[in-house]
Amino acid sequence: MVEPIGIWFIAAGLDPWKVVLLLDELEIPYEIKLVKSEDVKKRPYVDINPNGRAPAIEDPNNGLVLWETGALYSYLIDIYDIEKALSHDTLKEKYHCEQWLAFQVRGRALLRAGSLVSVVGSQTECSYPGTREFADYHRRFTLLHSEKIPSAIERYQNEVRRILGVIEGWLDGKEWLVRDKMTYADLAFVPYNDQVEVVFGCSADAKFNDFPRVKAWHMRMASRPSWKKAMDTRAKLL
Repeated sequence: MVEPIGIWFIAAGLDPWKVVLLLDELEIPYEIKLVKSEDVKKRPYVDINPNGRAPAIEDPNNGLVLWETGALYSYLIDIYDIEKALSHDTLKEKYHCEQWLAFQVRGRALLRAGSLVSVVGSQTECSYPGTREFADYHRRFTLLHSEKIPSAIERYQNEVRRILGVIEGWLDGKEWLVRDKMTYADLAFVPYNDQVEVVFGCSADAKFNDFPRVKAWHMRMASRPSWKKAMDTRAKLL
């Protein structure tokens, strides 16, 4: 019998729900261990994740503590997706899944320089769906700064547009990123695209205006019971 995996996280974050979504899709039991945002840089949490970020997991079935969502996804798929329900076992498809996962998690390094610029996002009609990097920086800037720098705003929005444009183009004639089924590579994008209207201050109806394939792709996953369960749990914890 599989023992529950412990998952430490901050309920308001996006990364934790990315991991919860995968756990539920794989039907892996888990136990949520909430961490306050002011405590992630302190002991005892930094003994679990010295980087002071959430989430992290402890798998008692293998005696493993692990952090960084890309690593968590790869581990959970390798160990628990025995039936390949959310992955592929053929060479090309296996590494194409890893490729798209890397594409999803790449944003922190890509826009690290953005943390030096004070930005507040536009509150007008928006058609720039968010990805991890812009969401993280946008929230930080919006909360901590009041000065608008149009060139910086435009730069980051254009980068988000480019990233989502890559996916939009790739989905031409396809429903999923890799072959003909949903994989963990698809699921990794759900929490970030689900929060686009909050990040950009636009309506939910407007956020995917320029990306109809991305919208259809996102809705196929957002309508799944696993995501609805995750959002119900999130609502109770906030």
